[in-house]
Amino acid sequence: MTGTITHDPPSAAGGRQSGPLIVTEDTELLDDLLRLCAAAGATPEVHHSVPVPPPSPRSTPSAPTAVASSASPAPAAAGRRTGWETAPLVLVGDDAARRVRGAVRRRGVVLVGRDQDDSGIWQRAVEIGADHVLMLPDGEQWLVDRIADVAEGVGRPALTVGVIGGRGGAGASTLACALAVTSAREGLRSLLVDADPLGGGLDVLLGGEAAEGLRWPAFAASRGRVGGGALEESLPQLHSLRVLSWDRGDCVTVPPQAVRAVLAAARRRGGTVVVDLPRRIDDGVAEVLAQLDIGLLVVPAELRAVAAAGRVAAAVGMVLRDLRVAVRGPYGSGLDDREVARLLGLPLAGEVPVESGLLRATESRRPPGTPTRGPLARFCREFWDRALAETDERGGSGS
Repeated sequence: MTGTITHDPPSAAGGRQSGPLIVTEDTELLDDLLRLCAAAGATPEVHHSVPVPPPSPRSTPSAPTAVASSASPAPAAAGRRTGWETAPLVLVGDDAARRVRGAVRRRGVVLVGRDQDDSGIWQRAVEIGADHVLMLPDGEQWLVDRIADVAEGVGRPALTVGVIGGRGGAGASTLACALAVTSAREGLRSLLVDADPLGGGLDVLLGGEAAEGLRWPAFAASRGRVGGGALEESLPQLHSLRVLSWDRGDCVTVPPQAVRAVLAAARRRGGTVVVDLPRRIDDGVAEVLAQLDIGLLVVPAELRAVAAAGRVAAAVGMVLRDLRVAVRGPYGSGLDDREVARLLGLPLAGEVPVESGLLRATESRRPPGTPTRGPLARFCREFWDRALAETDERGGSGS
């Protein structure tokens, strides 16, 4: 179980960051945290309490100072910062909450406990200024991903957008490709993920089915952490973006834990991730939905499509909070984009424009959204402008 109180952890300016700081005297908890750090590829610094700054070279203390023996840095050490202040992430065992209560307030503190029934842990989290409360073992995967974020030295995670059709043939794959192509053209690190093994392959839609690189079946055996940089370098690069699609071999089931590991690695690279989603929600798709920031439900403006989209929205909305409707014309009698959004009870992301010549462009190996002055590219630019501005206001995902 994890709970959020306030902020995301701070990120260092450029380059690879140091590992997390662990503060605990609980040997069993420490063993678990060290194991999770190893799984995330990070080397932590361990203390029993708030680290004390080393003595000034010009001073001669009368007695050795034990590491982590005081509750807060000594006033005389002003100007010299400890690991408590500089670590990208601080993991405080519940046993140490009292000892760190007087420490300097900072972002990126996680209070870690084991007692699921201990309601007092929330009060202790507030007292030490923790951003998150995490219970083991339930929160292990969340914590591994968070430690991996700081180990790789990445700032914000990628703004991750899922696109799903309200019914078959709604144009979700076309919009997903256009969004990814537009993001890459705007200079953002961009990844397009095909989450539908029966969809025919987005690499085909992009004209790159023969491009070298790994496809989803290569990740089916992934269980632990996948490196973000290694993932990016292993995938085909098409039209200045990376693509994770399916091959044309036998259908391979990618287990949920592998889907989680791959998507977490993709998000750690920053920029944008666009996911083309199938309309059926299985365990693997649920893992994808859990990592999305925004969902776009593409709905043709006709009554039967709106009825079908209502069922899809109900299923997706059980996992994804921010689901918006993108309406595609032409419009049926009595319908417009606002009416479709009202009938579905979803916020309106906008009207997906009809672009003449789109089918001919696709057949000639030009991906959707390629004409920079076309209406589809304009829709995608405006979507990214709004979504990234919202992200900046929240201080959340995206880059």
